[in-house]
Amino acid sequence: MTKTIAISILGTQLDYAGKRGDRWSKWRPNVSLCSQSDLVIDELYLLHDERSQRLANTTIQDIAEISPETKVHDTLLSFEDPWDFEEVYSKLFDLCDSINFNTEKTDYLFHITTGTHVAQICIFLLTESRHFPGRLVQTSPGRGEEKVVGKHQIIDLDLSRYDQIASRFTQQQSDDESFLKGGIATQNEKFNQLITQIEKVAIRSSAPILLNGPTGAGKTQLARRIYALKKKRDLVSGDLVAVNCATLKGDSAMSALFGHNKGAFTGAQTKRAGFLLSADKGVLFLDEIGELGLDEQAMLLHALETKTFFPVGSDKEVKSDFQLIAGTNKDLNKLVAEGSFREDLLARINLWTYELPGLKDRREDIEPNIEFELQQFARNEGKKVDFNREARERFLAFALSHESTWQGNFRDLNATITRMCTLAESARISLEDVKLETERLNKQWSPIKSSNDDVDLNFYLSKAQISELDNFDKAQLKYVIATCLRHRSMASAGRELFDQSRLKKTKANDSNRLQKYLAKFELTFDQIKGELN
Repeated sequence: MTKTIAISILGTQLDYAGKRGDRWSKWRPNVSLCSQSDLVIDELYLLHDERSQRLANTTIQDIAEISPETKVHDTLLSFEDPWDFEEVYSKLFDLCDSINFNTEKTDYLFHITTGTHVAQICIFLLTESRHFPGRLVQTSPGRGEEKVVGKHQIIDLDLSRYDQIASRFTQQQSDDESFLKGGIATQNEKFNQLITQIEKVAIRSSAPILLNGPTGAGKTQLARRIYALKKKRDLVSGDLVAVNCATLKGDSAMSALFGHNKGAFTGAQTKRAGFLLSADKGVLFLDEIGELGLDEQAMLLHALETKTFFPVGSDKEVKSDFQLIAGTNKDLNKLVAEGSFREDLLARINLWTYELPGLKDRREDIEPNIEFELQQFARNEGKKVDFNREARERFLAFALSHESTWQGNFRDLNATITRMCTLAESARISLEDVKLETERLNKQWSPIKSSNDDVDLNFYLSKAQISELDNFDKAQLKYVIATCLRHRSMASAGRELFDQSRLKKTKANDSNRLQKYLAKFELTFDQIKGELN
C-alpha cells in the first residue's frame, strides 16, 4: 500500500499558539496538515532550527494527539540568514539529496505554506526540477466550524499533465518563432528547424551566437529579432549595439570597440565609451567578425571570458556584461588555418553556430517573402501596390526558376519589389514592369550564371544519381548546365557547347546532340531552365 511522506518547515509565527490550552482554537498549518480527513500523512519531516525546539516539541505532541498514525521526524535545519537565497537553496538541496526516495511505493509532499518567501521559492524550484520527486501541498484556514482543521490543496508541477497549460507553452513558442521570422510563413524545412532551435537558445542562453551565411541572407535582421525577443522576455535590459567590423580599420578600430580616455592619442579630445561598454546588459552584434584584426580579436576574447577590458589609454578595467552575436559570410575555420583569425576566439563563439541559407536555397520561401516586401513597401511609403494576375504569375515563374541566382539574396528581392512598386502605374505591377525588372536582374546576374562553380547538382539529380558519377562527369555536367542557364534556347546553348565539332558536320543538329546528352541524366533543357515542374 502506498504511503505518504511530507516535508514541512515549522512556522515560527503561524504554528505558534501560546502556552494556554486554548491553542486548539487557532488554525496552525502543520497541525492542520495532519488533520485532513482525506489526506493521511504517514511520516512528517518537521524542519526547524535549535531556537524553535520548544515550539517543535509542542507541535509534535499536538500532531500525535490528533493524528497518532503520523510519525514525525524532528529534523534540525538552521539558516544563518533565511533570506539568503543561495544558503537556503543549498541546504534544502542537500536535504533532498540525503533522502533515499522511493517513488514507486511512496507519495511525497512538500508543505509550502510555512517558511520565508525565499524558502518557498526554493521548494518550488527543487520540486519543479524533480530534485524533490513529489508534489506541493498548501494548507489554509477553513470557515466556521472547519476553521481550525482548515483545508488543503495539492499542487502538481508536472506541467505535461495539463493540456491547456502545455498548449499555452506551445503557442508561446510558435509566436516566438514567428516573431524571429518577421511574421513570414516560411516553408523551408531546414530554415524552420533552425529558427526553432534559435528560439530556444535565445530565451535560455546568454552564450555567444554565430550566424554564418552569404551577404544578404538576413543575419542582421535575425540578430535584431533575437535581441527584440530577449527584450520582450525581460532577459536583457541594455541596448542592441550593431557594428559592421569591415568598417573598423586601423588604429580607430580598438578605440571604437573598447573606447578611449581623453588624450589617449592625438585627436582624442573627449572620452569615448566604445561599443562593448554601450552594449552592457544588452546585445553586441558584430557583423563580418572575420574582418577584425588579431589585436582586437585578442581583447574581444578577454572581454568575453572576464566581462572586463581596458579602454585605450587607460590602466583601469571597465566592466561590461553583454551577449555577443557574431555574423560572417566567411569560413572562419579557413581563416584560422591562414592565421588571420584566432583559434581560441572561434572556439569561444562557436557554441551556437547557425548557417543561414541563401534565397536560392529557399525557393519555397520566395513567394511569402514577396508578400512581406509588398507589405513593407506599403508601410514605408504609405502606398499599397500589388501585381496584376498575369504579372504575378510571370514574376513567380522567373523568381522560382533555377535561372534566378539571387546573388544578393534578400537584398536583391527587396530592391526588386521596391523598383517595381515605385514604377507601377495605378498601384498595379504590370507584365511590362516585370519584363523590365527581369531583364535588369538577368543582366545583373549574368557573370554569376556563367560560372560553373555555382551549379549545384542537387537541384537536378538525386543523391543516388550523383553518387554514381565520376568527378569528370560531375564537372562536365556542371559546365553543360551552366551553359544552358546562360541561353534562352537549346539551339543557342548547343552552338556554344559544340562550337568546333559542329563545323565538321554537313548538317549541324546542336539541339538534338544536347538533348541526347541531357537524357543520359534524365534531364531536359526545360527542366534546367525551371520552366517545368
